[in-house]
Amino acid sequence: MKFSEMPYARPELDDMINKVKELTESLKAATSYEEARKVFIEMDQEERHVMTQSTLASIRHSIDTRVEFYKEEYKYWNQAMPQLQEYQQQWILTLMQSPFRKEFEEEFGTIMFTNAELELKSFSPEIIPEMQKENDLAQEYENLLASAQIPFKGGVYTLSQMTPFKNSTDDEERLAAWKAEGQWYKDHQEDLDRLYDELTKLRDTMGRKLGYDGYTQLGYYRMQRNCYTKEDVEKFRHAVREYLVPVADRIYRLQAERLGKVYPMSFADNQLQFRSGNPKPQGTADDILAAGRKFYDELSPETSAFFRKMLDMEMLDVLSTEGKEGGGYCTELPDYDMPFIFANFNGTQGDVEVVTHEAGHAFASYMNVDRIPVSLMWPSLEACEVHSMSMEFFAWPWAKDFFGDDEQKYLYSHLASALTFIPYGTMVDHFQHIVFERPEMTPKERHGVWKELLGEYMPWMKLDGGIPFYSEGEGWQRQHHIYSSPFYYIDYCLAQTVSLEFWSMQQKDRKDAWEHYMAYTRQGGTEVFTTLLANAGLVSPFDENCLKEVCETAMKWLDAFDMSTVE
Repeated sequence: MKFSEMPYARPELDDMINKVKELTESLKAATSYEEARKVFIEMDQEERHVMTQSTLASIRHSIDTRVEFYKEEYKYWNQAMPQLQEYQQQWILTLMQSPFRKEFEEEFGTIMFTNAELELKSFSPEIIPEMQKENDLAQEYENLLASAQIPFKGGVYTLSQMTPFKNSTDDEERLAAWKAEGQWYKDHQEDLDRLYDELTKLRDTMGRKLGYDGYTQLGYYRMQRNCYTKEDVEKFRHAVREYLVPVADRIYRLQAERLGKVYPMSFADNQLQFRSGNPKPQGTADDILAAGRKFYDELSPETSAFFRKMLDMEMLDVLSTEGKEGGGYCTELPDYDMPFIFANFNGTQGDVEVVTHEAGHAFASYMNVDRIPVSLMWPSLEACEVHSMSMEFFAWPWAKDFFGDDEQKYLYSHLASALTFIPYGTMVDHFQHIVFERPEMTPKERHGVWKELLGEYMPWMKLDGGIPFYSEGEGWQRQHHIYSSPFYYIDYCLAQTVSLEFWSMQQKDRKDAWEHYMAYTRQGGTEVFTTLLANAGLVSPFDENCLKEVCETAMKWLDAFDMSTVE
């Protein structure tokens, strides 16, 4: 069945609640493991169906936020899910207290109980009103960004459609594009400040209602941090500042030399990696998808079957259109045993990375569709990002199919960007820790914190006020995760570190690297992040030597890279 043919029918909240209550009572009444297991499987099927219907509504709303029907359905789910969670919590408690818990652990593993304990710590009916309000505020933010209409060079563009202009080789056009986009954010800053101020205070209230000293601990539980602590993240941040910031700084100094610019450069100049332009994919969106099919066909039998099925079922929506929500994501439709990819192609190398990055997520899901319960299909989020970021590197031998004559530029750019991303992503995490330690801060004070962190993590950015919004220390407000998924950004940094491990392996033996990748991916969500890594023969990013060695290897490769054919 193609995506467009998949029926959507809203399950009514009372029906969902009654079903969960009924199954909870049945689990309590079970007198044998066989009876309890049957109820458990039925609950899993129910969760799959609810997830499928809510996700269909979400995807279709993302594709066109102007459609009233799915706008209302999205609002419905934002209100319904927190209420349903109260009854799902009773199910979890019953499962954890079951006399057959040992048998469940033997058949399905212990991690679902580990994660269930975190879920119990992150919810109480007392915070349902705050959760509903949080959903509404986060969606208001997303709708605001999706509504952007930026006048530029006689046209009007969305935020995504501005990206090619922001990458222009014409210095004046590129700077003007950054200023135009920055001005749009400035014009809407009152709303951006209000929304985040409300979200910060709301989340702090939720944490305190649950007995925590603010939001941070609750945020870690909500993010399913099941094998590392805030102190481990602080240690990682220290390693980033120690080993990676100097490497990234060197990359940008060399870039300034190539461009004939003075270091530190403006946000607009930092965006241009080569005087002849950043690498661009060749051909149309269909050409990129065709190159993706060739890549996955030749990579392995498993990836070939996966990507062809994605195309046949039209499980990718990648064109940037008016009214479409920004960004990109991969999600899952369990009733159909298939993932779905949402993106906004805009003529940049990011289009190719959709086909590799988001499809990396999708492939991991595809390989684990039979997991029971459905929650074991995916590991925790930082572990999921390893699938996607690493797949980008596995696509290197097919770079010419995607980029044509820009192949060499892409290879250099991709590795350099992976290294320079980590300081930014780590800064996003550091910023959020500070915000939730001091929820009483004013919007102006939060901007000040971001500006200070920019100097610490990204000294190559010129903060002279020349570009509205960005060079005034306010650019954090364009980062969706800060508003919609607090503390979901260090995940990318941890995963990027692991992906660089895979890149390093590929320099020696691509086949061996792929075997490690499959060993990692086949585990689904059956173990915690650090155990998944260990089982696949990988080093944890919390090991300081991991980042140190990755930096050394990558910098040697960049130094030895032949730039003679790149302008």
